[in-house]
Amino acid sequence: MVVKVGSSSLTTLPGGLDVDRLRALVDVLGALRAAGRQVVLVSSGAIAAGLAPLSLTGRPRDLATAQAAASVGQLRLVQTYADAFAGHGVTVGQVLLTADDLTRRSHYRNAQQTIERLLALGVLPIVNENDTVATEEIRFGDNDRLAALVAHVAVADALVLLSDVDGVYDGDPRSGPAQLVDTVHGPEDLAAVTLGSASRNGVGTGGMATKVEAAFIASAAGVPVVVTSTAQAAAALAGERVGTLFA
Repeated sequence: MVVKVGSSSLTTLPGGLDVDRLRALVDVLGALRAAGRQVVLVSSGAIAAGLAPLSLTGRPRDLATAQAAASVGQLRLVQTYADAFAGHGVTVGQVLLTADDLTRRSHYRNAQQTIERLLALGVLPIVNENDTVATEEIRFGDNDRLAALVAHVAVADALVLLSDVDGVYDGDPRSGPAQLVDTVHGPEDLAAVTLGSASRNGVGTGGMATKVEAAFIASAAGVPVVVTSTAQAAAALAGERVGTLFA
């Protein structure tokens, strides 16, 4: 299973990492590992985790400061994961990639071999964009797309995209009646749906539009995708009908 979690599910402004929410997710993934499943975690949150230590009150607008925050925050993020997973007897490994690494054949093969070897050794890989050197990716929040490519690299049985929204709706549920889209078979099923992007005031850079794009990338490669909220992670990973399934 490849599981992707966004910054908005792990962090708060201006407090940085929300350790309780991170540990709650780790408990879910630790139980999955205990049941004998292999897991790859794609986790955002490095820049957001670096805000508080640097006394920044919001996501930086300039690239250099964003990369500095990522440098500080990535260390805190992975160490917090390592400590939490240790309670489940799980060793984690850090894999930093850019989308470019998975579109060049030699880089792709190297990433594939590394992830395969980590899994064979019983390690849970934690993948993030290499924000300290990324350029376009850092501005547009490509971790959803990166997760889709990682699902392809890892030959995953499924990809679960977690955020603070419990699925794809046919409208904005915050502004009026909206129905959850249960299953998507192709782009035509969402032709009449307007998809939102992340608020510029938030800690994340994605939004539902990037998740849908990523879901189509993975599903086109034969990997089913569930888009749902972090609160429903356990149900989604147990195969229950929650969120939106991309067949």
